[in-house]
Amino acid sequence: MKLEVIKSLFLKHKESRLSHRYITNNHIKPLLENLEKEIVIEVIGTSVLDESIYGLKIGEGEKCILMWSQMHGNESTTTKAIFDLLNSLLDKDSNLNHILENCTLYIIPILNPDGANAYTRINANQVDLNRDAQNLTQPESKVLRDVFTKFKPHFCYNLHGQRTIFSAGNTNKLASVSFLAPAQDQACTVTPNRKRAMEVIAVMDKALQAIIPNGVGVYDDAFNLNCVGDAFQCENVPTILFEAGHCKDDYGREVTRELIYTSYLASLDYIAKNDVTGDKHEAYFNIPENGKCFYDIIIRNVKAENTSEEKSTDIGILYQEKLVDNRIEFLPKVDKVENLNNFYGHKEFDAKGLAVLDGEGIDIQVGYENVFVIINNQKISLLMK
Repeated sequence: MKLEVIKSLFLKHKESRLSHRYITNNHIKPLLENLEKEIVIEVIGTSVLDESIYGLKIGEGEKCILMWSQMHGNESTTTKAIFDLLNSLLDKDSNLNHILENCTLYIIPILNPDGANAYTRINANQVDLNRDAQNLTQPESKVLRDVFTKFKPHFCYNLHGQRTIFSAGNTNKLASVSFLAPAQDQACTVTPNRKRAMEVIAVMDKALQAIIPNGVGVYDDAFNLNCVGDAFQCENVPTILFEAGHCKDDYGREVTRELIYTSYLASLDYIAKNDVTGDKHEAYFNIPENGKCFYDIIIRNVKAENTSEEKSTDIGILYQEKLVDNRIEFLPKVDKVENLNNFYGHKEFDAKGLAVLDGEGIDIQVGYENVFVIINNQKISLLMK
């Protein structure tokens, strides 16, 4: 599918009522009300705090694809892109009928509505649903397992978001999107089932490389049967992990949203048109593994604390995501004070050998949280512009 076509479809069908990072049931309910005349929408269960969990079914093809988003409540980029996708599929002028004719999609837009409300990774019982695939202790986990059992998907899309620290390899290239064909055993054997997932990932990577060259990574494939993706892969359903990452200055994840949308369309188009055997999986191994080479801010060449010698160090700062008045704010926190030569900052300052102080004139320490630092008697803002 040509990228210029995908781009034009995204611009036309981007759901304007969803934006930034805080996406909850309250945000998607009006959208579902508009969609219910055209697709099957049902309440498939409830969360710990009795919030509805919605299931959406669209298409009539034999190839069944299960997609679920916001298993972690604070990972919402893929949810935004789901509604962009639905708008596109429902527009007869989009020329996407072949997807709906050959595929049936079952989509859970927010699996963890309590976590979405609180903007937390975990659910209301403080459980990470992505570690509950075997014990099924949580109502949300049981909902997903029930849909998986009844829908009998041929492919699963496990939709997540990743932090700003990730790089494509140990480089200065951002992993703006990462994928994974999860392992099926401790040895991470490349099984026929994994090959099918790898083949689809290779298609998405090829599409994205034209937009973000060297900006795609492969997530860690350490095996954990308690993780949903690994569990479904073990049941011989090709499962693909999507990780929506960071693009330059894109803390609202609107640029990444388009990259995820592009991935959806490129993969669905390919599955609809092809028999995915896994024979074309080799390109997957050209995608670099994720590194962790980024900080949100690095202050370079800082005078080392308690020394009169001309020694310098660096300060690495990460933003903490906080829900404030129904909006996500990014508050800086010092994570490391050490040599960071092998790391890169999304924003960097040069202290030029001077001390970096807090508001009370004390050298910055690990754990410091504030919106500014002082260098040479000048306040330097750490907030995003």
